[in-house]
Amino acid sequence: MKTPAFSATLGRLLMSALFLSSGFGKLANPAGTKAYIAANGLPWPDLAYGVAIAIEVGFSVALVFGYRTRAVAAVMAIFTLVTGLAFHNNLSDSHQVINLLKNIAIVGGFLQVIVLGAGALSLDAFLASRRPPAQP
Repeated sequence: MKTPAFSATLGRLLMSALFLSSGFGKLANPAGTKAYIAANGLPWPDLAYGVAIAIEVGFSVALVFGYRTRAVAAVMAIFTLVTGLAFHNNLSDSHQVINLLKNIAIVGGFLQVIVLGAGALSLDAFLASRRPPAQP
């Protein structure tokens, strides 16, 4: 196995692990999650909860398998930036600043995925290999 293919796959798995863990935590405690969303002043906690679950679980699974990876990474980057700004916005609290900077670093990782794609060990690569060559 080539190192770049392994690295791209490992990168997708590691980034997904954080979101899958968070998403399953939200699934285990929907009432607490919605209360936390509301306590942070976000509107429509039920809708926000559903979006968070869809992205953290659904999009993470797509990222693990490398399916529509660039689009998935773009949505996850936006989600990560928005949630960072919404939940870690008390800049007088050093812990909040660190968490915001971590979110921003994760966005940087997603930008790399957007630019470089899923890598060779992905559904994207498999599906691309099955398409007929473009006609001139």
